[in-house]
Parts: sequence; C-alpha cells; structure tokens
Amino acid sequence: MTHASAPTAAPAPEILPLGLDGVLVRFALRFEARANRAARALSAALEAAPLPGQVECVSALASVLVRFDRMTTTRVAIEAALSERLNDIQSAPHRPDRIWHIPASFGGENGPQLVQVAQIAGLGEGALVDQLCATPLDVLAIGFAPGQPYLGLLPENWEMPRLSALTPEVPAGAIVTAIRQIVLFANASPTGWRWLGRCAFRPFQLRADNPVPLRAGDGVRFTPVDHSALTAIEATGDPMGGARLERT
Repeated sequence: MTHASAPTAAPAPEILPLGLDGVLVRFALRFEARANRAARALSAALEAAPLPGQVECVSALASVLVRFDRMTTTRVAIEAALSERLNDIQSAPHRPDRIWHIPASFGGENGPQLVQVAQIAGLGEGALVDQLCATPLDVLAIGFAPGQPYLGLLPENWEMPRLSALTPEVPAGAIVTAIRQIVLFANASPTGWRWLGRCAFRPFQLRADNPVPLRAGDGVRFTPVDHSALTAIEATGDPMGGARLERT
C-alpha cells in the first residue's frame, strides 16, 4: 500500500539586515509563485498599516524591503514587528481588485522574435498569441526601471531561458518574455529577453498625476490588435495606449 507524500511546507521567511536603515524579508532564494504571493501580501499589509517608524516598503519577486527612520525606531523593533505581521499575512491566490486590458500588436516589426518564441513554446504564432492573451497575468513586481512591470505566470511551455546575447534595444512598450514571465518595457532599453509584441501603454508617465499606473497585484490582459490599429492608438498621444481598467 502506498501513501501520498505530505505537501512540502514553505520555508520560513528570513528577516535580514540591509544597510543602515533597511530590513529585507526574503521568502525564497529564487522566484516561485508561493513566495511571490507572500511578498505581495506582506507589502500590501505594510502599505495599508505601516509599522511604527516605517518610511518605505518595496516588494520584489520573492522579497520585501522595509526602510525605517532610525530617529524614531530601531532595527530590533522593526524586526520584531515584522515577525508578528508575518504570522497574519495570507499568501493564497486571490482575484485582483483591478485588471488592465491593454491593446497590443504581435509579430513583424512589433515583435520580431515572435517566431522564435513560438518555436520554443511548441505552438504556431497565432496559437501562441492566443495563449498569451487568454492567460490571466498578475503584476508580480515593479522594477529595473521606473514603473516597469514583471507579469506572470505563463503556462509551462513558456519556460524559456533568456537570450545568450543582448538585443541592442527594444522600444518603450515592448512586450518581452523569458522564464514564464512578461516584461512590458517602460523605456527603450537593451534586453536579454525575447521581443514578441508592442503596445502604446506606458507604465511610467512622468507628467501624469499618477506616474506609475500599475501596482503589484494588479491583473493584466493583453488584447490583440493589428499594426494599423496600434498606429492609430499611438497617434492619439495618450500614454494609456487605449488601456481599459476593470475594477472587480
């Protein structure tokens, strides 16, 4: 008679000193969905109810940085308060409160590596775009550049490594992929990820009242449009790029 193995317990998060006024809560040494959910849950809890002396809270893919005011609190007090807060957070999957629907064009000059991505994923180009647009993506973290989102997770056939050499530049709005994630580029930049599409939505809008419209935990859904439709959206000059915000 065989017995099913008990589920593996998540490792306890580490609370680590970082610089003179920082504490890092690390949920894993590498990206995994459970660790990302826990990091987002802790960050949301700290933003909703900051710790005494907390001045900044920033979530990454599997960790959270908390900076504190050394004139009003101590590292020991912050670490103790974080330990208590960690007992209360819920890292279970949740339905996003906000879902962004973003028009995007794929392939050709808007995504010259789409063919390569489709070959690696074992799909035709059209089927690959359909799969991407049908997949509910969450903003896992924002980083590398102001407002720039990491989105995921894609199905397992999107588990593909970064390129062995950099693409010299992709434009603002480029949609690129690696390791079951999507990055939507805020600015023109070199990248080692594969470029498969482009949108007119700008995740960093310097002159807007809210320069960073996306936030960790938001949902993102891409809506496929052809090149001419994308060109027409860009011609409006609207940095929202035709995006529609759905509140659930």
